[in-house]
Amino acid sequence: MIYRDYVTTGGTFAQVLLIAVLAVPALGAVAVALLPARIDRGARILATVFAAVTFVLTALLALPSVRGSGWAAFGVEQPRLLPWTDVNVSWVPALGVDFHLGVDAISYPLVVLTGLLTALCCAYTVWKVPEGGRGRTLAALLLVLEVGILGTFLALDLVLFFVFFEVVLLPMYAVIVGWGGPDRRRAARKFVLYTLFGSVLLLLGVFTVVVAAGTGDLMTLTGGAGLSRTVQYTAFALFAVAFAVKAPLWPLHTWLPAAHTEAPTVGSVILAGVLLKMGTYGLIRVGVGVAPLGAAWAAPVLGILAAAAIIIGSLVCLRQTDLKRLIAYSSVGHMGFVLLGIATLTVTGLQAALIGNVAHGIITGLLFFLAGAIKDRGHTGSLADLGGLRETAPRLAGLLGFAAIASLGLPGLAGFWGEAFAVVAATERGGPLWITLAALAAIGGALTAAYFLRLLRRVTHGPATPAVAGFAPISRPEWLAWSPLILLALAVGLVPALVLAATSDPVAALTGALP
Repeated sequence: MIYRDYVTTGGTFAQVLLIAVLAVPALGAVAVALLPARIDRGARILATVFAAVTFVLTALLALPSVRGSGWAAFGVEQPRLLPWTDVNVSWVPALGVDFHLGVDAISYPLVVLTGLLTALCCAYTVWKVPEGGRGRTLAALLLVLEVGILGTFLALDLVLFFVFFEVVLLPMYAVIVGWGGPDRRRAARKFVLYTLFGSVLLLLGVFTVVVAAGTGDLMTLTGGAGLSRTVQYTAFALFAVAFAVKAPLWPLHTWLPAAHTEAPTVGSVILAGVLLKMGTYGLIRVGVGVAPLGAAWAAPVLGILAAAAIIIGSLVCLRQTDLKRLIAYSSVGHMGFVLLGIATLTVTGLQAALIGNVAHGIITGLLFFLAGAIKDRGHTGSLADLGGLRETAPRLAGLLGFAAIASLGLPGLAGFWGEAFAVVAATERGGPLWITLAALAAIGGALTAAYFLRLLRRVTHGPATPAVAGFAPISRPEWLAWSPLILLALAVGLVPALVLAATSDPVAALTGALP
C-alpha cells in the first residue's frame, strides 16, 4: 500500500508537541553540560526535570484531539498507515532530504517507553552515581541518548532515520567507558566496532533505496514504491544485517554480553530497554515496509535464525554464573521471539513483535535495575556468592522473583503475549518449516523457564552467603525507579491492548504489499 500524496496531519499543537519531544531533551543535555561541576547534584536534578517533561510530552502524543485531526478538515478518509500527526519540513533540498517526523501506533509505545526509562534513569542518578563520579556528565549523556532513540522511532525519512540511528553510538560508548566495570574499554570497543559495521550496511541500504526510488520518505516508500525485485532483495539484505547487529540477533550478538556486564546500571537499562529495540523496530518499519519482496524472500532464513537464537540463548543462560551476563544472554532469546514474529510476515506475528519489544524493555529494564542493586550491595555478580538473598533481603528477593517470572512468560504478565503470539503466528503460517520453528520456539520457552528458575534457586534460596549478609533495605529512590516498571509489567500482561490498540490497520498496511 503506497501513499505518494498526502497532507501533513495533526494540527499545529500536535506538530509543536512532536518537535518538543526531541527539543526538550536536547536543550536539557546542553543546559546540564554547561552547569559548573560544583553543582553536580543540582545538574542531575535538572536533567531529571527535563527527562520527566519529555516523558509527559511523549504520553501526550496519543491525545484523542491530536490523532488524525487534520484529515477531517480536508474531507479525506485517513489511510491506515499514515501517522497520527507528522511534521515535514525540507531539510536538504538539493538532495531531496526532508526533516520528516511522525508517530503512529507502531512507534508510539516505544516512544513512551523511551521517555519513561530515561526519566527513571536520570532520577536514579540523583541518588546513585556510579563509580567515577561526574554524575552531571552521565545525566547529560542519558539525555543525548534519548534524543537519538526517540528520533529513530519518530523519523519518517530514511536519511533522517540513519542520522538519529547513529546519534546513540558515541554517547553509549562514553557511558560504558566512563562509568563501566574493570573491562569496560574492551566492551565499549567491541560495541563500537559491531555498531559501525552495521552502520555501513545501513547506509548502503539507504543509498540503494533512495537512488532507486528518488525519495527517502518512508510513507511513500512503504509497500515497495515500485522498486524492482532486485533492489528490494539487495536493500532488505543490507537492512536485515544492519538491524540484526543493533538488536542484536544471533549470531551477531557477541558484543551484547560484554557491554551489559561492564555498563553501569543506568547504561544497561537504557541499552536493554530501548536501544536494542531500534534494531527490531527498524526491521519492521524499514525492512518489511520498504522492501516487502525482500522480506518475503528472506523470511525462511530469518525464521531459522530466530529459532536458533531462542534455543542457543537459552542453553547459554543455563551455563551462566554471572547475574548481569545471564540477563544479557536472555535478551538474545527474547529478541529471537521478536524476530520469529517478524519473520512470519503476518499481522499476528508483527503484533507479537511489537508487544514483545515493549514487554522486553519493561521487564529487562527492571531486571537490570535489580541486578545493579544486588551488585552494588554485594560487590559481586557471581551467582555462587549471592545465595540466600531471601533470608537477608526478602523484598529484593521477591522483586527479583517477580521480574524473573515475568521474563519467562507467565500468563498475566507482560512477557507472555509476545512469545505466545510469535508461536501462534508461526503455526498459522503453516507448512513443515514454520510448524517446526514454532515447536522449537515453544521448547525455547520451556528452557527460558528453566534458566530463570535456576537463577532464583541459586540467588534467593539456600543459606545466606557472606556477600548478602549486610544488604541494606530497598531505598525510596529505588522504589521510585522500579515501581512504574513493576506496574507496567502487570498492566501490559493483563491488558495487552495498552500496546496493541490501533495497531491492526498499520500492521495490515505494512503486510498488504507482501506477495
